[in-house]
Amino acid sequence: MKEKVILAYSGGLDTTAIIPWLKETYDYDVVCVCADCGQGNELDGLDERAMSCGASKLYIEDITDEFCEDFIMPCVQAHAVYENKYLLGTSMARPLIAKRLVEIARKEGATAICHGATGKGNDQIRFELAIKALAPDLDIIAPWRNEKWNLQSREDEIEYCHKHGIHLPFATDSSYSRDRNIWHISHEGLELEDPANEPNYDHLLVLGTTPEKAPEEGEYVTMTFEKGVPTSVNGKQMKVADIIRTLNELGGKHGIGIIDIVENRVVGMKSRGVYETPGGTILYEAHQQLEELILDRDTTTMKLDMGNKLAQVVYEGKWFTPLCDAIRAFVTSTQEYVTGEVKFKLYKGNIIKAGTTSPYSLYNESLASFTTGDLYDHHDAEGFINLFGLSLKVRAMKQNENAKNNNK
Repeated sequence: MKEKVILAYSGGLDTTAIIPWLKETYDYDVVCVCADCGQGNELDGLDERAMSCGASKLYIEDITDEFCEDFIMPCVQAHAVYENKYLLGTSMARPLIAKRLVEIARKEGATAICHGATGKGNDQIRFELAIKALAPDLDIIAPWRNEKWNLQSREDEIEYCHKHGIHLPFATDSSYSRDRNIWHISHEGLELEDPANEPNYDHLLVLGTTPEKAPEEGEYVTMTFEKGVPTSVNGKQMKVADIIRTLNELGGKHGIGIIDIVENRVVGMKSRGVYETPGGTILYEAHQQLEELILDRDTTTMKLDMGNKLAQVVYEGKWFTPLCDAIRAFVTSTQEYVTGEVKFKLYKGNIIKAGTTSPYSLYNESLASFTTGDLYDHHDAEGFINLFGLSLKVRAMKQNENAKNNNK
């Protein structure tokens, strides 16, 4: 029997061309795996397409709920944002996809896993670090870095497919390079390749509209959370995936979550892209709106550092590492009392607070008001300030003393 290779299959031009290339170059039995992370109708017709290209089998694996609950939510709870803008839509999905590729490789008795990520991007790192962590014995094939891969452009791939009698049932003209899942959609290429160009939002946007074209009337939204996990939107109880879908519709309608960023890739280059994350932007903001009532000052400060570190770790593909486990354990411990209700208004790209309540709120009105209460005596602040500023005062006194001595 031929050796089997598991191909991470999207059905796009790259992975369509890779199927006959693997058979031709390595004489593999190609088993395709498409991970459904909530990308919608992009999966239509994949089975027929994979078989017509020479695959022996296609798995379409619905991993949406696992993606939302076990990968997205830890990042939301940590408020993990890469370079202060990017909500990690692609980064969070790759380790889970790799995990499922490994599981099917074991099931099929495969000896290798192949992915179509290029040698310039982050995804090659994310896929391969996850595979190495979960299945160090499996070979990894990356055609775009392989000396036997002679297809250097989209046109080369199209010609290769035509020579192998493969019908391409999708547009092959120049378009944006996109990655979509339930959390976001990213856009790269065309006018975005020059940072001097303004994005053509009328041509580009998929999930929503610009703030300028959003409704003139704002819309109030109420959400509840239990231990840091969203449980309802506008009074309707839902699982996390359906909450994200609902927030995507609301956010897209009101122009929420569109960012234009030049980011630093792991491989060292800068890249420019536009990301639409309408529901994710709302979820991050709603969670933080509740959390700020509940966490004490020291925990909040440490959590800010841990959130930034988790963003870096996830962006770099290091999900299955002891460091990532440790950070997520810390974040989980902070969510024990993040329970309550948040209300906000969506209006032309803005998320405006409209009230927050929690049974675990540390906000005390009698302490926060200007009226003296039983818990706080204004006079106590004097001694605190004297001690808190003691080192500053001693330093200033010493500087003055030295200045006097130097002027003698």
